[in-house]
Amino acid sequence: MALCFVVMGGAALAQVTVFKQTVAEAATDDADLAAYYRSSAYEPIWTEDSESHWQRRAELLRALSQAHLHGLPPSRYDAAGLERAMQDVRTSRDLGLIEVRLSKTFLRYARDVQTGVLIPSRVDGGIVREIPYRDRLSLIEGFVNASPRQYLNGLPPSSAQYRNLMKEKLRLESLLARGAWGPTVPADSLKPGQNGPAVIALRNRLVAMGLMPVSASPDYDVALQKAVRDFQLTHGLEADGVAGAVTLQEVNASVQSRLKSVIVAMERERWTNMDLGDRHIVVNQTDFSAKIVDHGRVTFETRSVIGKNTGDRRSPEFSDQMEHMIVNPSWYVPRSIVTKEYLPQLKNNPHAVGHIEITDSRGRRVDRSSMDFSQFSARSFPFSMRQPPSKSNALGLVKFMFPNKYNIYLHDTPSKNLFERETRAFSHGCIRLADPFDFAYTLLAAQTDDPQGVFQTALKSGRETKIDLVTPVPVHIIYRTAIMTEKGKPEYRRDVYGRDARIWQALENAGVALEGFQG
Repeated sequence: MALCFVVMGGAALAQVTVFKQTVAEAATDDADLAAYYRSSAYEPIWTEDSESHWQRRAELLRALSQAHLHGLPPSRYDAAGLERAMQDVRTSRDLGLIEVRLSKTFLRYARDVQTGVLIPSRVDGGIVREIPYRDRLSLIEGFVNASPRQYLNGLPPSSAQYRNLMKEKLRLESLLARGAWGPTVPADSLKPGQNGPAVIALRNRLVAMGLMPVSASPDYDVALQKAVRDFQLTHGLEADGVAGAVTLQEVNASVQSRLKSVIVAMERERWTNMDLGDRHIVVNQTDFSAKIVDHGRVTFETRSVIGKNTGDRRSPEFSDQMEHMIVNPSWYVPRSIVTKEYLPQLKNNPHAVGHIEITDSRGRRVDRSSMDFSQFSARSFPFSMRQPPSKSNALGLVKFMFPNKYNIYLHDTPSKNLFERETRAFSHGCIRLADPFDFAYTLLAAQTDDPQGVFQTALKSGRETKIDLVTPVPVHIIYRTAIMTEKGKPEYRRDVYGRDARIWQALENAGVALEGFQG
């Protein structure tokens, strides 16, 4: 890491000029970096022969050498190449070039470890969240004015989720190096009372996962049933203790696949490296859940239904602010549903979907009997459709609004039976809640001593009623197939929309590789 400094004797001024000219030229393709060096009169950050500059170089190289711990691609930073280039410095021009190369590498690493390697919307159109990128000029200035090690250590997310994901990554890598969880279970399904080689394989795999003590029993006994149930609970499956097809598919999932989920989750955590809010709402699509979190603790949780895994129905991922709820809501049918689903029915029968009102541009109700709907195309259909408030309303009796351009919100539903399903991807994109009233009570408890009374008064009126949240609540619609619990235990979910598979492929293309993989 030594640099050959060439400024000496009477040639000092000329060599300083060459250094500064080289820095100016090499930084021209990076506006932020060029602005910094102009403002500092091209003073070096890295390449002086001083203790502070040595520490900056050493700490940057240390951080780059540990990039793999964060699931980042070391090849993006080429720490070995940087060291060689520093050792090969012979002229003032060489010194200027390595100065800018170190700064560019620092900026790339800082952004990657802080807010992610990938641009999510380029990987999947359903990931529409805004990444909380930090100002690059501020990153440089902050580093120059801070302890190098402390500053670099402070760049990654500081959340317990991220720290625990890092620990889980190390645990899985260690498992890979030791041969993983052993042979898979050679069966389509197994149930209590059975015995034989497949049952033994199931037992051995759950033992390897730490879910039950070592045993030589060949029987699907009570102990094995409990272990299966525990596995199901931590993988979002129906916890019946029966190793059906879906359960065995998850039991047979490889350590490699789990490690990929963890690395993807770390990248996703970097995308949300921001203040989530002392009180906030988290909807994890893969978990089919909606939670209210207060100061890091889940204070309310309910099941949810997310968008169907087809076409434009998949629920998007983004963050916003919940501002109010509407009790006894009308359902203003989205244009896409009007033209794709209802218009074809109206062409065949003008009285189809009779529970929905058809209104013109002035809000006047259209007389279906006098209307020939066959004359309209999806583009020319001039009407709107609305379902008035009622118990059978598609939105149920309450909806929770965080106005956004995607027209996504949380709401009640009359289709309560869907919450009993293990996989709950059925909606047109909005998030349906199993316990919307209790959800509302929990939100309102922050602003009234009688949250149930306030809500029920509005409900019993039968009128569409808006209840503002005095303090807006951040809503984060996320998608995690690897989740660390509040106690630091790993849980895994299925990749409902295939998004994590696409993210992993993009990370792999960027140079991320599985550590500990033996081939």
